[in-house]
Amino acid sequence: MKMAKTFNVTAVCIPEEHYMVRLDDRLREIKDLIDAGKYFSINRARQYGKSTLLMALEQYLQRDYRVVSLDFQTFDDTKFQNGCVFAAAFAKSFLRALQRDGDRQDEAFRKAAVHLERRLEEEGNGFALMELFEELSDICAVSDRPMVLMIDEVDSATNNQVFLDFLAQLRAYYIRRTRQPTFRAVILAGVCDVKNLRMKIRPEEEHKVNSPWNIAADFKVDMSFSQKEIAGMLEEYEADWQTGMDTGKMAGLIYEYTSGYPFLVSRLCKLMDEEVSGAQSTGMPEDGTKTRAWTEDGFHKAVRMILSEKNTLFESLIGKLTAYPVLNTMLRSLLFTGKSIVYNADDPSTDTAFMYGFIRNQDGMAVISNRLFETRLYNYYLSLAEMQSLDIYKASLQDKSQFIVDGYLNMRRILEKFVLHFHELYSDKGERFVEEEGRKYFLLYLRPIINGTGNYYVESRTRDLRRTDVIVDYRGEQYVIEMKVWRGEEYNRRGEKQLIGYLDNYHKDKGYMVSFNFNKKKQIGVREIAIGGKTLIEAVV
Repeated sequence: MKMAKTFNVTAVCIPEEHYMVRLDDRLREIKDLIDAGKYFSINRARQYGKSTLLMALEQYLQRDYRVVSLDFQTFDDTKFQNGCVFAAAFAKSFLRALQRDGDRQDEAFRKAAVHLERRLEEEGNGFALMELFEELSDICAVSDRPMVLMIDEVDSATNNQVFLDFLAQLRAYYIRRTRQPTFRAVILAGVCDVKNLRMKIRPEEEHKVNSPWNIAADFKVDMSFSQKEIAGMLEEYEADWQTGMDTGKMAGLIYEYTSGYPFLVSRLCKLMDEEVSGAQSTGMPEDGTKTRAWTEDGFHKAVRMILSEKNTLFESLIGKLTAYPVLNTMLRSLLFTGKSIVYNADDPSTDTAFMYGFIRNQDGMAVISNRLFETRLYNYYLSLAEMQSLDIYKASLQDKSQFIVDGYLNMRRILEKFVLHFHELYSDKGERFVEEEGRKYFLLYLRPIINGTGNYYVESRTRDLRRTDVIVDYRGEQYVIEMKVWRGEEYNRRGEKQLIGYLDNYHKDKGYMVSFNFNKKKQIGVREIAIGGKTLIEAVV
């Protein structure tokens, strides 16, 4: 009996067992690099599909190349003690990889492999990197197909000096490749770029930090999933289950929240398929539950689930905030103040944020990688003890029961109470405080009200020093709230027109504004106005 496919978020994805985005285009692009004899690194954040891609690539190359695929994650710490220990461990792992391809080896190739095994036994502790590469070169020389070396989890190397020495040998053979047989291509995969590893090296060898891997070609293959690719995966699922979903619309929602981050795409799909539909507890869903799961309402339920769960990706991200204080400061500024940050690869905090997947480069500016990361980070920062000790948060906890009417949010009432509390607590604060803290305090007030039932996100296209749009989703109803700093009546009128345009995009007739006003003669409070057939609820703080 054929087993039903599932969405997979652990280890590698297998086409026969899992619903997957097709990798054909990526594989062709990578093969072009290999055909050209390039050495390169595949560096992406955690759970970005690197191992799945390497496994698929190994199969894809088999006809034209002899592929040796290794994983440094299988090397424990002792294997990096020194060059000799590492060389022996590498040789043994290399030989095991060759055995998987034993039926396609001719006599000369088998003899070369046996020679490596014999030399390893004879030389014992004297078998070092030089001896290893001599043997590897001999094997490459007799192979009936060009050889490709792929190493996953290269940043698992615990002794960076040994790893640097290994890279130096790879580089030396690459430079002499026209005179000395070597690998056609070498692919190193991991989170950290080899050039970004924090090298623990001897002072007299500091010159090696940047030299061993300067032979690497740029790897520009886009590994994120496009909306079209997500739709293709959903079409395969739909062919199996006939849920009646609009695959194009669902793919658009998934892409909108994930920006194509592979783990997040698969996790949302898995949650809808198994948790939202109820299939997880019963083995098979009840009639119609899969249909209800693959709707906009089902999607938002999955979003709430992923934002509240503990998973390895989110735990890894949050852990980096403690490990890299400068990164933590940068992200807080990016999220709460609206300050634009130029994407600068030479800046350590920017480089670290990009390497671990927090940000991406959008038209030369650093932006949070996707909506789910952004909301999770907001939730993290707003849940810190320092935040929840603030009076505005305590006021929200006291008020929150009065904001739900017949199961829905009374957003106007929320704005009215926020204005009162903010004025009482912070009216004596200066302009700079309101500019930098006002939006944070509004989100802090909002979060306990919707927590557990709704979610929110900040629209990145409108976030700047003057304006930020927050979209709140509560039980399937969306509320568009514009937060801005008051810059006069003319600027306010332009803001109203912008909000009306945004309401059109969301097919809404009512929108909300929160203006932080520094004018001493301002009239605080909430008013309702009608413009162009839309109702705007404006709060002045």
